[in-house]
Order: sequence, then C-alpha cells, then structure tokens
Amino acid sequence: MNEESPSATALVLREFVTRFRGEPQWIVRAPGRVNVIGEHTDYNDGYVLPLAIDPSVWIAVRARTDRVVRAWSIDFKDAVQFDIDALSPGKIEGHTWGEYVKGAAWALREAGHRLDGWEGTIHGTVPIGAGLASSAAILVAVARAFAEASGLEWDAKSMARIGQRAENDWIGLQCGIMDQLASAAGRRDHALLIDCRSLDLQPIAVPEELRIVVLDTTTRRELTSSAYNQRRRECDAAARAYGVTSLRDLTPSQLSLRPPGLGEAEFRRARHVVSENARVIEMASALPAGDFQRVAWLMDESHRSLRDDFEVSSPALDAMVAAAQRAGSVGARMTGAGFGGCAVAFVRAPRARAFAADVLDDYEKSTGVTGRAYVWRAADGASSRGWVPRTR
Repeated sequence: MNEESPSATALVLREFVTRFRGEPQWIVRAPGRVNVIGEHTDYNDGYVLPLAIDPSVWIAVRARTDRVVRAWSIDFKDAVQFDIDALSPGKIEGHTWGEYVKGAAWALREAGHRLDGWEGTIHGTVPIGAGLASSAAILVAVARAFAEASGLEWDAKSMARIGQRAENDWIGLQCGIMDQLASAAGRRDHALLIDCRSLDLQPIAVPEELRIVVLDTTTRRELTSSAYNQRRRECDAAARAYGVTSLRDLTPSQLSLRPPGLGEAEFRRARHVVSENARVIEMASALPAGDFQRVAWLMDESHRSLRDDFEVSSPALDAMVAAAQRAGSVGARMTGAGFGGCAVAFVRAPRARAFAADVLDDYEKSTGVTGRAYVWRAADGASSRGWVPRTR
C-alpha cells in the first residue's frame, strides 16, 4: 500500500496474533498529511492545498458478532474496550488515544450507520503533536476499520466529515475538514486543492523534480488548551463585523473597509485568511506549471502572514523556516496549526538530503535544539485490503 507497509503490516499482524489469538480479516491504514499552503482557512470555508504523506496509522482488524470494540495500541502499550451503544460525549480526561477510537465510533453511530464491533491492533508512524494530522489519521483509520467490520460503503468525503465531527464534538478541538479529507482522499504524487465549503477536490500534480521536506522543530503544543480555539472565535467575530457568513466571502476591497469597533487582532486574522485564500489559488497554478520562483514567494509570504497577522508561529518555527530559506528552499513555511511542530519546504530533488542536513545543522546552531527532517512524496489516502491467512 505504500513504502512502509511491509514493516507496519508485520507489526500489527504479529501483535494481533498475540493479543487476539488468530489472524485479522483486514489491514487498514490512513495517512497523516502535510499542508503545502492554506493554513487556518479550512474552518473559514476557504481553500487549502494539503497532501497525504507515507507515515500512517495502521490497524489489523477482525469483526466481532456483538457491538463491542476491543483495541490495543502498540505504541502506547494500552488497551481500550467499549460498547458502541453506551457512548455519549462528555468531558474527556487526558485526550488519550482511546478517545479517538471512541469518538469515531460515536460520530459514525450519530450519522446513522449500523455498526458492528471489532477487535484490532493499532500502530502509528505519524509524529504526534507535530502538525502532521496524527489525530485525523487515527480517526480516519478507525472509520475505515468500522467500514470493513460493518460492511459500510467507503465514501472519502462523508467519512472525513465524520472524522471532523469526532474531533469537534468528542475531542473538543474546533478544527476544519482539511486534515480528515486529506487523509481519506489523498492521491500519490499530488496535492489536493480543497474547497472547504463545497468539498470539491482537484488533484494538483507535484513536479517530479521537487521533494517535500518536513522539518520538525521537536517543539510541541496541545491544541485544545492552546490559542487554536481562540483564533477560530476571532475569525467568527471578524466575519460578523464584516457582515459575511464566513471570511471565505470577504473580498480584499471589503477587507479595506474596516468596520468601526473591529479590534486589531480580529482585523489581522481576517487579513490573513483573505490573503491566504488568494495564495492557495495561485499556488494551484504555479506548482504544476513549475513556476518555482512564484512557489517560493507564495510559501514565504504565507509564513510571514501566519507569523505576523495570525500569530500562530513560534521562535522555533521562525528559526526553522529561516534556516530553510538560507539553505536554498523553493519556499518554506510553518505547517499545521502552529504554536510548535513542523515547517515544510520544497527543494529540488537532487539536493533534498543535503538540504535537510544543512537546515538541521543551522537550526541547532541558532536554537540549541536538535530537530528532525523527513523527505517525502505525496501518498495515497486511506486504504484497506483483506488479509489472507498464512498457510500453516
């Protein structure tokens, strides 16, 4: 299914046999994502340009005859068990991995799906808290597991919405649809131009001569206790002040007519969203055309806007982006919700490994922190295959 599948499949299979005696019926996976451009625009009904990445969440699954789910996390060495009919949202203690399994089950049930139970082993390779959508990956992977165990039709858009509802109403993070949809519908060697209002998808080819380099600052944040939800409230307040349904509907000329009483913070949040939507649309043309000068300018401007207008960058992210720019990136910016996590850069393929090493060396010299770098290409979205038992 992707380059990680042999080792990941072997691990979830081995643990399944140990935990549940016997073999699974399916191996499912859902990838993380990195966002090329279009940050904090998804929950404003705007445009985004993410791509799925090879790191994924993997689940070995076997259906049960009741409505109980039993899952074992290989990474956390922890189990969760629950009755699907007994789920109800409430205050979550600790936001543990098991809450994502429960949240996906609850959201599927609330959407009217008839669910059967399953048992499975879960393993993830998406760095947690790095802005690479590890939470969306587990939600989409669990939805895929339920689809197999319960005989549900897999529709990427509807399943992405279910993942978003779980994140919003079970976990408590008021995210948009981007992460779940990129995980559910990604396409190999393409980014996805997503209209977050209509959910229209347009694959955008990533030129063969470019590689995506994800630069992990190794600094982390907890979104539900960070300023993330505050930023969403500020965007909603700005939309009300301008008299539009969402900031997606605000034009540059309307933006300049600042309403009386609109606070400075709310105005700058709106300015970021309006300019970022324009950058996404331009990137969707510049990237497949190989206009690398324009690609670089758009990514650099996106970071400046996120840093200055939306105020979701951090000293570590700024240092990493600056190091990437000095090393000759074809554009670099923070990616994900911000406040920590990763930056993303394009680089010409022959220089990718050397570029990553140069950036990390520069970053450590300027911050005293050891970062990490990953060179990836765009991956396919969520998938599943039946597991053929081994001949004994």
